Amino acid sequence: MSKDQAYYDEMIARLTQAARHQMKEFDYPDEEIPDEFVASDQSKGMPAPPLEKEIPEDCATIVLPSIDETVLGTMPLIDVFKRRRSRRVFNDDPLTLEELAFLCWAVAGVHRIGPKNGWTQRTSPSGGARHPFETYLVVERVEGMTPGIYRYSGLRHELVLVKPGDGFVAQLAETAVQAFVKDSAVVFVWTVVPYRHEWRYLFTGAKPVAMDMGHYCENLYLAAESIGAGTCALASYRQEIVDRLLGVDGTDEFTMYVAPVGKIDAP
Repeated sequence: MSKDQAYYDEMIARLTQAARHQMKEFDYPDEEIPDEFVASDQSKGMPAPPLEKEIPEDCATIVLPSIDETVLGTMPLIDVFKRRRSRRVFNDDPLTLEELAFLCWAVAGVHRIGPKNGWTQRTSPSGGARHPFETYLVVERVEGMTPGIYRYSGLRHELVLVKPGDGFVAQLAETAVQAFVKDSAVVFVWTVVPYRHEWRYLFTGAKPVAMDMGHYCENLYLAAESIGAGTCALASYRQEIVDRLLGVDGTDEFTMYVAPVGKIDAP
């Protein structure tokens, strides 16, 4: 048995024990706790859920500029920290495709794929390397791109066209009741697919999901500052409207966070 396998076996055993302990807090006698409450699908030997949503064969995609060749993101880290602010004033400059590629990669780029496609290591940390999020981009002003809604594939470093069309950023500004959103060049919208965490962590997965979402968005804040852009994340939006805009069902996948991005004037 490998060291990695031994580690995961021990982790699953501890999670099962922790789940039983939590159920006892709800006055369940140990012998009456249903197995489905304490045995994860991973511990039952069920395959891990897909790392990302599948890309339909007939779907238009955009191959993004390679990160290995980018000249972006070279600002010293201490300067990025000193500059970081929540930015609500954007100028009219568009993002370049290279800048958008850099921001997407900084949030959810893939470093390594685990055995049997069971997990990924990415630029943002995630509990158990589960990475339960999908990154959607509502594009308004990006050089060489048609406005519309796209999804970022970190596995392929590509954008997948979800829905073409103008006016989606304005709709987000209205549903968020935040006027500055309409001035953004692109809006990052993250959805969560809960089962990617629940497969391992059962109902305790809600906690790492919340923590992981903060990791993703902070990476966006720092990456944006390093290229002369900015963001201000929002938790205020009409859930059902944004879910419908993205075409997600609101149950197995639903919107969790919204972050408008735009170029800013030099401070």
